[in-house]
Amino acid sequence: MLNLEERLDISKRIMEDFAHLTGLISDDRQERYLWTDAFAIFNFIGLYKLTHEERFKELALLLVDKVHRVLGRHRGDDGRSGWISGLDDEEAKEHPTIGGLRIGKRLPERRPDEPYDPILEWERDGQYYHYLTKWMLALCRVYQAVNDIRYLRWSIELAKTAHKAFVYTSDVDGRKHIYWKMSIDLSRPLVPQEGQHDALDGLATYAELQLAEQNAQANLSILSAELLDTLQMCKERDWSDWVTDDPLGIGELLCISYRLANLTLKGMKEPADLINPLLEAAYISLRAYLSKDFIYLPATARLAFRELGLAIDLHVIENLKDISERLPISQSLLEGILRFTALANRIEEFWLHLKNQEANSWSMHRNINMVMLATSLIPNGYLGESIEQH
Repeated sequence: MLNLEERLDISKRIMEDFAHLTGLISDDRQERYLWTDAFAIFNFIGLYKLTHEERFKELALLLVDKVHRVLGRHRGDDGRSGWISGLDDEEAKEHPTIGGLRIGKRLPERRPDEPYDPILEWERDGQYYHYLTKWMLALCRVYQAVNDIRYLRWSIELAKTAHKAFVYTSDVDGRKHIYWKMSIDLSRPLVPQEGQHDALDGLATYAELQLAEQNAQANLSILSAELLDTLQMCKERDWSDWVTDDPLGIGELLCISYRLANLTLKGMKEPADLINPLLEAAYISLRAYLSKDFIYLPATARLAFRELGLAIDLHVIENLKDISERLPISQSLLEGILRFTALANRIEEFWLHLKNQEANSWSMHRNINMVMLATSLIPNGYLGESIEQH
């Protein structure tokens, strides 16, 4: 098992390589992808807080600027130009997230007259709600690290925009739902189905932003209505609706459980009733996923970033043990989940092996694999401040 110094050294090397390979600090082509860059922000902030090296803070700030200037603007191959918000350059620089942010996929978005192809759609650009929430959280982490209120304002503006565009009331059941994918200009849904955990992610993220705004006393836009919407969506679901066999999704369940627990202890009582149902869904999902014995498969049959999503949040859930006795959490359920935490180290060790990084399954998703591995090694930037740090 790696000690903290070894984890730091490896994470530094990974993130320095990432900065060069994606054009952040080199003349290479800009490879901006919103999910990957959000986790890169978590890592740079984590490294900055652990090492106090200014260069990691500067890399985080530089990356925020690059993402906004690339993914906040139209692609060069679809006939449109400028900021997707429609604002002029000077105003858009003050509000770079107010039109949302592109995913960064390699192909242009599907035109209104093009037929839907579920396979091809994975490669097409647009906006994903669950990517936008990760960027909201990344901006919040930057604000918390550098105390510059602009980053929190940009995060809240993005939350307002995303919620207004993605959340709708169904004509079928009269309930509110969240579109999976929207067009770049947020005018039409590209994939109308709902992400399994999107409402949970939205709830946890809005709650963190609301709390940060209250603590800052910054008089920014409040997210009360958005919080109520996502809370209602979550409470209308049974815990079994969240059960998944996707390791990345299981990781989300674990992380959101911890985030809601931490927020509850910081004074936001509304999400408390969701923690046990989330842990129940995570526990059942973990047992089902591990029955597949994926750990014995070769690298060619595995996807590193999805497994590393699970590894990250197995580390995160260990922090729940320290605060669980102050919450109405099922200790037996939590203990059942904690029995699986050693799996995180096995996943990391597998993907740290250079031979496994030679597989196409690694190289085809190199950037996202790199940053997720670094996050698993040092999850503190992703995790943010716990109640124990206050």
